[in-house]
Amino acid sequence: MYDLIFVSMEDWDDIWRRNQFVCAGYARRFPDSKLLFVGLSRDVSNRLRRLKLGELRGEATWTVPGYPNITVTRPLKVLPNSLGAGRAMNDRMFRSHVRKVAANLGMKSPVLWLNPHSAVHMVGKMGERAVIYDITDDWIRLTQSEALARLIAQQDTLLCKRADAVIVCSQRLFELKRDLAQNLHLIPNGVDADHYRCVLDDTGPMPEETTRWEKPVLGYTGTVHPDRVDLPLVEEIAKQLSAGSIALVGPMHVSAEWRERLAKTGRVHFTGPVPYARLPQMMRAFDICITPHRVTPFTESLNPIKLWEYLAAGKPILSTDVAGFRDYPQWVQIVSDAEAFVRASESALRELPEKRAERRNEARCHSWEARLDTILEVMEGCIAGRAGEKSHVE
Repeated sequence: MYDLIFVSMEDWDDIWRRNQFVCAGYARRFPDSKLLFVGLSRDVSNRLRRLKLGELRGEATWTVPGYPNITVTRPLKVLPNSLGAGRAMNDRMFRSHVRKVAANLGMKSPVLWLNPHSAVHMVGKMGERAVIYDITDDWIRLTQSEALARLIAQQDTLLCKRADAVIVCSQRLFELKRDLAQNLHLIPNGVDADHYRCVLDDTGPMPEETTRWEKPVLGYTGTVHPDRVDLPLVEEIAKQLSAGSIALVGPMHVSAEWRERLAKTGRVHFTGPVPYARLPQMMRAFDICITPHRVTPFTESLNPIKLWEYLAAGKPILSTDVAGFRDYPQWVQIVSDAEAFVRASESALRELPEKRAERRNEARCHSWEARLDTILEVMEGCIAGRAGEKSHVE
């Protein structure tokens, strides 16, 4: 199989996202292939402004433990991207760094997999045999300046047109990119259902931090960000609960003011980042899995990995009316406000046990291995298409 340069919007760390699941699955399936995972740039100008240049110390390139054919690298970024000339220089440095590392690994004619829209500058300049653009969110809809939104839209449009294939994870993204991409594919996120087998295990000690959570526990997993999580709704649910707690398990990207407001309810607990390996153990403490997401054009573009993880966990699920979750009314209760959340949580605790097995069976139909099968079909189609074009020209 082919070598792969995978440009990510996140670093490779213990909190696994779509990018790591795809790369790890590819690496296991094709151990003779080389994968170069390009994480976030080491931002000199940002660290200089914050007087934290020490954060730039450490290796820029390393091999992932347990995956000898995955190399991770982080290029250097020296100037602010807010200036056009600075962005152009950063892009040149980025390409040069990636080409050098790829050459040292002996990579030839790799497939170029691009997650960030800003990586459009790499197309046609990496000696690639094909370009795949994988879109996971409608980044144009994030809370940001109008100038940045326009730049993202320009980069996204250009990359949609130049990529050999565009992959999206949600129906909404498919609709948004239908007129931009000539070769468009919908491939949702997935799950390793077996990873969550222990969630329903009532034996053995619970993780220490969960012992402080008053039962019943309404648990959320994933990044807590105000563009995703409806913080006022979480606060109101906590206030209306007569017993129990809300556990927010994942990175916190909210203001100090909101942290304080939620903490003052006495029922909301934050864990911060939790490694993927430990996540099922934390979820053992949940009585109900919740998704109190905002209902916005941005959240409508998502295909939350937590949907599949919640199904694999088997426990009752409550969610606001957002994409993905609304598609499974037989296993997900859709609620609109705090009062409905509280009422639904009371009924969810009386749910019939067989629902758990049904959810887990459904999760097995959405494995990452099955998603990778589809990705490989798309990849082969791109490469065959390029070969056909070359043959036609000759």
